[in-house]
Amino acid sequence: MSKKNWLQFFKKYHKYPSLVLSLFILLFAVSGIVLNHRQLFSSLDVNRSVLPEDYHYTHWNKAAVKGSVQLAGDTAVIYGNIGAWKTHDNYQTFQDFNQGLPEGMDNRKVERMLKTSRGELYAGTLFGLYRLKSNQESWQKVSLPVKEERIVDLLEVKDSLYVMTRSHILVGDCAGRNFKVIVLPAPDDYDGKMSLFLTLWQIHSGEVFGTLGQLFVDFLGLVFIALALSGLVYFFFPGWIRRRKRKQKPVIRKARFLKFNLKWHNRLGAWLLGFLIVLTFTGMFLRPPLLIAIANSRVDKLPYTHLDNPNPWFDQLRRLLYDEELDRFLIATAGKVYYSDDHFTGTIRSYSHQPPISVMGVNVFEKLKSGDYLVGSFSGIFRWIPEKTFVMDYITRRPHVPLKTMGPPISAHPIAGYLKDANGQEILFDYNLGAGNLTSGNGFTPMPRQIAQSSFSLWNLALEIHTARFYRIFFGKYYILFIPLAGLTILFILITGYMAYRLGHRKKRKGRRVRPAKS
Repeated sequence: MSKKNWLQFFKKYHKYPSLVLSLFILLFAVSGIVLNHRQLFSSLDVNRSVLPEDYHYTHWNKAAVKGSVQLAGDTAVIYGNIGAWKTHDNYQTFQDFNQGLPEGMDNRKVERMLKTSRGELYAGTLFGLYRLKSNQESWQKVSLPVKEERIVDLLEVKDSLYVMTRSHILVGDCAGRNFKVIVLPAPDDYDGKMSLFLTLWQIHSGEVFGTLGQLFVDFLGLVFIALALSGLVYFFFPGWIRRRKRKQKPVIRKARFLKFNLKWHNRLGAWLLGFLIVLTFTGMFLRPPLLIAIANSRVDKLPYTHLDNPNPWFDQLRRLLYDEELDRFLIATAGKVYYSDDHFTGTIRSYSHQPPISVMGVNVFEKLKSGDYLVGSFSGIFRWIPEKTFVMDYITRRPHVPLKTMGPPISAHPIAGYLKDANGQEILFDYNLGAGNLTSGNGFTPMPRQIAQSSFSLWNLALEIHTARFYRIFFGKYYILFIPLAGLTILFILITGYMAYRLGHRKKRKGRRVRPAKS
């Protein structure tokens, strides 16, 4: 095939896939920029009523509830993605309990709540720890000696308050003072490596190089927006200019703009090609089905990056539990459960027998009795007795039989939360199905309209768009294939565009060299 034919080939197969995907590329870029700055956009919400029905709450689903705190008698506080709501009649009616928390649903998402022996309430949120004294009506933020603000668990042990973030455990008094960071020893199975998923995630977001890396990825997002818009200009403008010319209307400025537009479309794509390919390629592996291939893979930490962290627990911590009879702390991570019998002073050991845990982490971690625990995640919920190597499916009440099959890291019952009411009834919260009563057939209180109409955070809408879950309304169950197919198409667009630019650029330069001199 001649160079001319190759040039026509690359132009053709760059243009039409680009036209089809241009809107999705714009949505990927804009949503990615929002995702990179969660705190900045945390106060912005979207009215849930304008979203597709899949995003409406139905019977406490969508992680609306993660747990509850029993205060006294029939009085309790229920919490989760809906924020905090107080009930005085054993979960029959509810009143808003978010006073003092910043505006915006992202600021009010409570991961864990704790009532101390002093009667004070603590709430761990995405953006910090909050305290409510017994004589106050408004939450107050508690200062912590770490930059990381995402709280994942709270625990009171012997008049000490333990606060867990995704990378640290802190301990202070129950008055919320004198917090210090516990230097956790490495676990017995620590290999100095990092999960491949987390590595690709941080490369894709730019966090691998800190704030500057995130800003550079934001810039790449703006470049994708510029490429998509300038590509549309180049597709539609020539015809518009020809129509204006036929009508004898001025076209000089339009033609100059078109030339300028093409020049920078080519230059941006060529100069930043490598970065755009890396951004696209890493994003393809952050969602199923390609995620399944890397879910359990571990790689060396990238030197001189944000991931080259001496903390062996960096971004791994999810839940903390204390077994009084054994004087033992249990730590649930993104993949395993560990224990410490010496209050974190010696090596932290992993249990030889593990319950099923989703790569997305543990959502329920409760002690049933000494040495007997309840572990729930998107892999299901299980009663686990590690010393007896016993795991029972807590819904079917049958022994768990592991299935060695490749598939999505989500079970038929992805568990988002759990609570026990004043009468001892166990209520389980399935992410998809909502609340279910494990103790009896009485069910759970229907979701009040005032709670069901809670806003949807802008950040979560961006996440739904960026991960293509939003496109279920168009593609149904096949939406899961959108990310890998769109990623491959974008890679094809980038490469064909670069090849067309290089061939066209060389042709122009060659034409300039052979141009005869003026006589």
